[in-house]
Amino acid sequence: MTVDQLVYAYVANEETYPDKTVVIEEGSKGDWVYLVLEGQLRVKKSTAKGKVNVYTLKEGDILGEMLLLEPGKGVRTASVIADGPVRLGVLDTAHLVKDYDTISPQLKGLIRSLIQRLEETTDKVCALAVETT
Repeated sequence: MTVDQLVYAYVANEETYPDKTVVIEEGSKGDWVYLVLEGQLRVKKSTAKGKVNVYTLKEGDILGEMLLLEPGKGVRTASVIADGPVRLGVLDTAHLVKDYDTISPQLKGLIRSLIQRLEETTDKVCALAVETT
């Protein structure tokens, strides 16, 4: 996936991380949203048997968006760890929120529903991974 120039327009700052750096820690608080500019990251979720790899993020992917679109939730649902050196764009949260606030309540409801479904699917995948190990 390449970096979408419309999304890149939201980048306020860039950060680099070396291999194995924890960019987002599951259970932590934060409202930063990132765009992967270079490299890849592993998304890991805690289970009863340890951390499970959920997904690999690559160039053009967004991370940390769930908190932005679900205000008040406050806690990160997974850890995100650099898999090799990475360069991330830190998105302008104020600009994103301003634009998000202009969409209809119906579309916001659809987005919240999709986020909830993603969280539920991730939880089910983690449960299956634990059962098979």
